[in-house]
Amino acid sequence: MSTQSYENWSREDLIKRLTRLDSQLAATGTVNASKKAAKPRRDTTGDRPFDFKSYPRRKIALKFCYSGWEYNGLVFQDHPTPLCTVESVLFDALATLRLIDPEEGPKGCDWERCGRTDVGVSAAGQVVSLWVRKEIRYVSFLNNVLPPTIRVLAWSPVSPSFSSRFACKHRHYKYFFHGNGLNVSAMRDAASRLLGEHDFRNLCKLDPSKQITSFKRKILRADISSAPILDSQTSDDTASQTYVFDLIGTAFLYHQVRHIMGVLFLIGSGLEPPSVMTALLNTDKTAPYPPGQDGEPVPDVVDCKPEYQMADGLPLMLWDCAYSEDDVKWRGDDGAFRHPPEPSDSQTDERSTKNGETHLYNQVQSIHSRSLIHSALDAHFLRAASIFHPPPPVHLPLSAPLTNSNAPFTLRVPLGGGMYRHCSSRSYIPLLRRKRLEPVEVVNERWRVGKGGRRAVKRNGDDDDGLE
Repeated sequence: MSTQSYENWSREDLIKRLTRLDSQLAATGTVNASKKAAKPRRDTTGDRPFDFKSYPRRKIALKFCYSGWEYNGLVFQDHPTPLCTVESVLFDALATLRLIDPEEGPKGCDWERCGRTDVGVSAAGQVVSLWVRKEIRYVSFLNNVLPPTIRVLAWSPVSPSFSSRFACKHRHYKYFFHGNGLNVSAMRDAASRLLGEHDFRNLCKLDPSKQITSFKRKILRADISSAPILDSQTSDDTASQTYVFDLIGTAFLYHQVRHIMGVLFLIGSGLEPPSVMTALLNTDKTAPYPPGQDGEPVPDVVDCKPEYQMADGLPLMLWDCAYSEDDVKWRGDDGAFRHPPEPSDSQTDERSTKNGETHLYNQVQSIHSRSLIHSALDAHFLRAASIFHPPPPVHLPLSAPLTNSNAPFTLRVPLGGGMYRHCSSRSYIPLLRRKRLEPVEVVNERWRVGKGGRRAVKRNGDDDDGLE
């Protein structure tokens, strides 16, 4: 109907027409609204299953550090633990970023670690290898979801056959300790006797479930040097100096480093001579060791471990896991690292900010600064306590062997990490005169024919390499 036809309509007819059009328009709008409501909306909630198989994967190695005292050790556990393990937290972070399929578990991504660390032990250069989805900024993305006590430092593309455990050339451990009451020179003498290949059955904890029969391990470096933590410390201030025991080897036994430190503390305290280390390594009656130095007696053959307490785990750190440059080329998110490293420029900082990454060095430096403040506060707590409670006399290190003719006193034998074992000077038994544990062969056989052997489940390949 044309607009001109309305010119002849009466007022009443125009009103009726408009009313009819309004009702039709309202009906049409209701239908359209119902159609829009019925149309399914696109799923943007992320609830749809993520198809990992539709994305390409690559095998990489991750280098990371962690504070051991915050976790129940490094390795995954199949039973409840008081604290999370480092690997479980790292695995969850990788799954959150959909770099791995959590349903397939660690075996599904060929998860493999270089060196196992126990409860309380830290690492500055731990390495795991695994298959992940590519290609993202692994370092910054993982550090954005990981807690501050775990930091990914670098990553490297590796070959499909790469093994973070078996490709490792050597592992480097550091153990920090305070020099108060210790003869560090005697400890250095004893540490030097560890160099080379030796049988370390007397300097480790035996785990019969591993059924280890060979305890020979090769030590490449074993020395003690000063490691000042505060600028106020000087190299000639022996009593308050902090030291570090550096131990590098191709592989390690269970708690090997902590057992070695336990013996070194006895030697540093003057309770044992440095020659006791040679005796503990002298395990084969058919090929006995000669004296460690001129003027020392022929060392005893010690084929069974004497009872003694290993050092505390807090000061122990896995410092580095070394690989061939043909196997591993560490890099950050922006490419391979330069050697020596160069300071970052403003463009690098700006690029990191745009990618949502704060400078990793600044993150770790902030943690370090807070720890120094805690140390300063604790030092002043000690100073305040000394006003009303003077420090007791220090009897260690001993200048002469203990005898029954001496007046008895309490020995405060260091165990590392601020821990001590207290005993009477009259009750101390020299290490080589203590009760010996059963031979390794007897312990292994009893486990093999007992409940342990019957319940044994095929393991995933973990044994003693790099284990501490």
